[in-house]
Amino acid sequence: MSPRHIALAVLVAAVWGVNFVVIDVGLKNFPPLLFCALRFAVVAVPAVFFVRPPRVAWRWVVAGGFVLGVLKFGSLFLGMHAGMPAGLSSLVLQSQAVFTALFAAVLLRERLGPQRIAGLTLAGAGIALVALDNGLGGPAKAFALVIAAAVFWGLSNVLTRKAAPPDLLSWMVWLSAVPPLPLLALSLLVEGPHADLHALVSITPVGLGAVAYVALLSTLFGFGAWGFLLREYDAAAVAPYSLLVPVFGMTSAWLLLGEAITPLAGGAALLVIAGIGLSALRPQYLARVRRGLGLARRPAPAGGAPTAARAPLPRP
Repeated sequence: MSPRHIALAVLVAAVWGVNFVVIDVGLKNFPPLLFCALRFAVVAVPAVFFVRPPRVAWRWVVAGGFVLGVLKFGSLFLGMHAGMPAGLSSLVLQSQAVFTALFAAVLLRERLGPQRIAGLTLAGAGIALVALDNGLGGPAKAFALVIAAAVFWGLSNVLTRKAAPPDLLSWMVWLSAVPPLPLLALSLLVEGPHADLHALVSITPVGLGAVAYVALLSTLFGFGAWGFLLREYDAAAVAPYSLLVPVFGMTSAWLLLGEAITPLAGGAALLVIAGIGLSALRPQYLARVRRGLGLARRPAPAGGAPTAARAPLPRP
């Protein structure tokens, strides 16, 4: 990747990481389901009048929009509103990689392989540490809702893979037209018309800024730029930059919201990032690393077992 495209990938990861802090701010101004509905309404209107529909069957658009917008983001916003910290939410949500792999194995018959299983196990151990850390000082319901959001994100990833939209920005814009009405109906039912009306009537510049950020920057800019990078480069070159999202998420929550990063949370972050990185790393890249460390396997000599290649001894 060129330096400016690397900078763009890092910028997208930063926007997505800080997005969790902005969600936390927005939830102080809106009920969670109403905030989620506003997010997708701002993305969809007026963009749907200027962006062509994705060249996929409409059933995939409706299913993807409902799973991603209503179930995934609805659960995330409810979980953060219930007390899940922004920084930890950015980390726990990365467990979507585990659920994506599991759904793909079951629904698409994709083979996991030992390397991916090892990486996902490592990431799962990190999430277990987060659960332990959160269980010592946070509500279990909030943690469970964010885990549910990761499950639904994994399912939406498999739906997207099955639909195979050629343009990720067009896909996100038209997906965003699906959730607003169901989310608004749920908000009126669960949160009540009085709470929704009060939030809209007493809207503040901070609330408007939060809606604008999560809709325009995080969704339209983020997915548009990410889709551009995926068109320009192999997915294996772009995907690792998404591992920076929890780094930016936890750091920005620490700097802007004063959220403490406990030793357990720090260790969990390292395990999750390392595990997802290992599961995403192609076997040939891992083989290069093994060769660089002198651990690659040499062909077996006649009548003998294969031996590990040793690094050459330094010459005097």
